[in-house]
Amino acid sequence: MLRLLEIEPAMQALHGVVMELDDCAFPLVAGIEPTSSLRTAFEGTSWALLVGSVPRKAGMERNDLLNINGGIFKPQGEAINAHAASDVRVLVVGNPCNTNCLIARSHAPDVPDERWFAMTRLDQNRAMTQLAQRAGEPVTEVKRMAIWGNHSATQFPDFENATIGGKPVSDRIPELDWLQGEFITTVQQRGAAIIQARGASSAASAASAVIDSVQSIVTPTPADDFVSLAVVSHGEYGTPEGLLFGLPVRSDGSRCQVVEGLPHSSFAQERIKVTADELEGERAAVADLLQPAS
Repeated sequence: MLRLLEIEPAMQALHGVVMELDDCAFPLVAGIEPTSSLRTAFEGTSWALLVGSVPRKAGMERNDLLNINGGIFKPQGEAINAHAASDVRVLVVGNPCNTNCLIARSHAPDVPDERWFAMTRLDQNRAMTQLAQRAGEPVTEVKRMAIWGNHSATQFPDFENATIGGKPVSDRIPELDWLQGEFITTVQQRGAAIIQARGASSAASAASAVIDSVQSIVTPTPADDFVSLAVVSHGEYGTPEGLLFGLPVRSDGSRCQVVEGLPHSSFAQERIKVTADELEGERAAVADLLQPAS
């Protein structure tokens, strides 16, 4: 059963979404139930994809956006804690997804840390495409592409540990200025560029990245690869504990673990610190929305 939670009662587009889902004739969809009830939406659910959020508007400060979305993700976290299945896993997509996930998680203390994810897979896919195009290779040749930190303009797409055709990226693209410059800024600002080009946020690519994220969690990761997900940090690579932080992970099909031991240059370390500092600032900005740890 697919349940669609309507976060704005006046939202008119939901009926059209249901119609399109019907028309896809997905063989695994046994039924679709639109609802504005948090309890109904999360009752017994094993997967919660938290897609809806309030987008940033002209003149809106980031802290304002964080606090507005806190009003959405706090009650969703409470409802997941009270009504979801014991094996529930949660992927937060609605931006700012890292901190929205942090808010929801803080209000669902019974759901273990390893069940919470925020989506950095769209950034991974964007980075892989940029590297593949620059090297003149299929995107399937790009592996070990990690996105560190926040899904924002401070994220660090880690070309240093990625490979193309089994070789280090720097061997296939010996252009350090491009890698440290245009490549990073293109990935960081891709969402804004798409809004400018089409007048709306990423849609098909974001939906595809949601599918990729779920598949990467429930499917064993190939031995020569890893994927990027924002997971609850426990101090890996010196990251601040308790944040939803983009990290390289592998899955055994039932549980994800952070990949340890990747080397970082001083350039990469500085970039990771910048995005960590931003996430700590976001956590401080929503401190009133976070339920204290028991």
